[in-house]
Amino acid sequence: MGNKLYVGNLPYTVRDNDLQQAFGEFGLVTSAKVMMERDTGRSKGFGFVEMGSDAEAQAAVEGMNGQSLGGRSLVVNEARPMEPRPPRTGGFGGGRSEGGFGGGRSEGGFGGGRREGGFGGGSEGGFRSPYGNPGRRDGGNRGGY
Repeated sequence: MGNKLYVGNLPYTVRDNDLQQAFGEFGLVTSAKVMMERDTGRSKGFGFVEMGSDAEAQAAVEGMNGQSLGGRSLVVNEARPMEPRPPRTGGFGGGRSEGGFGGGRSEGGFGGGRREGGFGGGSEGGFRSPYGNPGRRDGGNRGGY
């Protein structure tokens, strides 16, 4: 067993030093980190603890898994390496002609790719009305709302 542990189902009020104190009774804690949301600064409800040795890590798993912390039952096990994720495409920011919010070049917009339109993109586009497309009042063919 490795000495890095995953700790899940944490109360949102738990911080790094709380983890360090809770796991300290099982041996030397070399690091304790609660994962936080980048945008809001709020806890994601899980973290990682690195113990001084494999034996201490095993003792911590046996002693802390299922125990209550802040009214929640902890899930503690050996941390697994992060699996590689495929590159992101589309979505917010888009890219080239994949569309997404913000699109790419002149093609994109909210979900629109190429000339298909969507919010703010495409040479025929902008927002597509469910009531038909009477054309733009200003005579232009730019995207937009």
